[in-house]
Amino acid sequence: MEEGEKIEESFNCGDADLNDFILHEASFYREALLAVSYIAKVDDRIIAYFSLANDRVSLGDFENKTEFNRFRKHRFVNDKRLKSCPAVKICRFAVDVAYSGTGIGTVLMDFIKDYFIENNKTGCHFITVDAYLNAIPFYEKNNFSLLLPNDDDKHTRLLYYDLKEE
Repeated sequence: MEEGEKIEESFNCGDADLNDFILHEASFYREALLAVSYIAKVDDRIIAYFSLANDRVSLGDFENKTEFNRFRKHRFVNDKRLKSCPAVKICRFAVDVAYSGTGIGTVLMDFIKDYFIENNKTGCHFITVDAYLNAIPFYEKNNFSLLLPNDDDKHTRLLYYDLKEE
């Protein structure tokens, strides 16, 4: 999404918060250097979008140091002092209801993965997302895993994708 680009009001993913973000807030997040949004169009109509920001998977995400070390153990070699691992976060991800079920979500997810695997644009090891509960099956289908299986958040779950497993 280019700075100052206007988004047509016709985008509707079925979620008022996600619609409002791309229609009214995405440009402010870009200007504040908090997140960058990307849109997919067909015939000048937005059919999907996603927003990305920097993130990390850190010791503080786990109940204790032992769980973090278990997570880290088979992913990193000889790096016992590492307290966090760089990641890119999918802040928002939405597909217009007219394109729901067409596979465009998976195409975009593959694009995001490839974007960070090819020449690793930001030096990240993971992709993270705070997924709405009803979106978890989509992320799991795209090889994301729950970071904290016992999370008691009533609205979202933290999932991750390991770019080294590609």
